[in-house]
Amino acid sequence: MEPEERWKTAAIAMASDVKVQMLGDSGEKATPYVVDRNTVQSIISDWPAMSKKSAVLTMEQYGRPNEAVPSRLIWYSNGPWKRTIVYRDEIAHDFPQPHTDVIEQFIDYKVPPEKFSELAKFDGSVIVERTKGEVSSRCDMEAANILSLNLMHEIVTGKLNAEKAREIYCEVTSAYMMNRPAPYAERLQFDVPVGGTVDTDVVMIGNAMVHQTVQKVKDSVNPDEGNNGGVYH
Repeated sequence: MEPEERWKTAAIAMASDVKVQMLGDSGEKATPYVVDRNTVQSIISDWPAMSKKSAVLTMEQYGRPNEAVPSRLIWYSNGPWKRTIVYRDEIAHDFPQPHTDVIEQFIDYKVPPEKFSELAKFDGSVIVERTKGEVSSRCDMEAANILSLNLMHEIVTGKLNAEKAREIYCEVTSAYMMNRPAPYAERLQFDVPVGGTVDTDVVMIGNAMVHQTVQKVKDSVNPDEGNNGGVYH
């Protein structure tokens, strides 16, 4: 990228940030329509068994997805979830027993950075998005995601450490699979925030850099004015 394009791109990025923050318009937008059932069936027809099973179960629970491409199906605002994605491509995962991760479900949630390491120790398929203010869990079934996020909350609030959470995960999973009461795998046990969880971080490149970016853009657009020391309005 040429230097002038770098400055132009930086200026556009800064303007976009201001606009988004002023309008409170940060993050993904939900697709308002649903995909035709025949289209969905065509897409998942040659998916691996676990991915196809997850897609079918999710449609039975929440109806047709809002988006569908060859590699994934996406639902927005389904049940307790901000977003649900069922993937064609499986990810092997051996905790707490061998399975493949094919369904990822998201909630708004703000995790303090000092808790990130403990969550990583607990479960590598619990994923924190600090900037977007989201947490997701990716596993083989919705119940496992509910369980993971309930234990995530317990870790963040200081009630559990990673080691104890892993023990409870195994206990609850066993109970759920044996059709015994397992409330931690049946519904989220905490109030899920609705927005207000984003973390835009702090500006490290100060006003001088911002002014220089604006001036460079101005010089590239109006070189004569820039050379004469004009003021950018």
